[in-house]
Amino acid sequence: MGDDALNVHDAVVRRFSVRAFRPEAPDPRAIRRILERALLAPSGGNLQPWRIHALTGEPLAALLADVREALATGARETPRYSVYPDNLWEPYRGRRFRSGEDLYASLGVARDDKAGRWKQFHKNFELFGAPVGLFFTLDARLGPPQWADVGMVMQTLMLLAVEEGLDTCAQEAWSHFPDTLARHLDLAPQDMLFAGMALGYRDEKHPINNWRTDRADFDEIVTMRGF
Repeated sequence: MGDDALNVHDAVVRRFSVRAFRPEAPDPRAIRRILERALLAPSGGNLQPWRIHALTGEPLAALLADVREALATGARETPRYSVYPDNLWEPYRGRRFRSGEDLYASLGVARDDKAGRWKQFHKNFELFGAPVGLFFTLDARLGPPQWADVGMVMQTLMLLAVEEGLDTCAQEAWSHFPDTLARHLDLAPQDMLFAGMALGYRDEKHPINNWRTDRADFDEIVTMRGF
């Protein structure tokens, strides 16, 4: 277990998207605790629309090998949804741009280094070296409110991981390989992959883990009335 004094605020502050992990595997009992408690997350009408698939060891290695081969051969699959809208507008376009620039700057990858940027992007599909991969699916016939429910169980899980001394990175990039994941996860035709998540121990020495995304000013985001 992590620090007994850890509170929710501490977990929120400590959590960030880790993009370089150490190889050692967490205790399976800790993984089960996280998953069991995450299932207490709220959902509209108590639908609990999520399915969570946890992979490690040989099952995870087989999945990553298939995706690695697809990337090497240029094979493409059709995502079931678009992660971002086309022609993203401000302020969202600027936020996404700054996040990407800061990420590559932390690695010393220049803006015009397309090969370096693609190499880093492809690390998504190695789970950034994490020993555990989590994959979140739901019935494609469900709608945006149920997608939000899946987001809530993911955030709950990420905070619980902090309590266990673990780190995570939520990854919508896995939506690019829905067919491969459907085979490895034994998904039914109506099941849709929503996102993946890397889980493990952060590599404290890796430079990519030494920067943080910025946040918009409070007054830009929050409107308070009657207070």
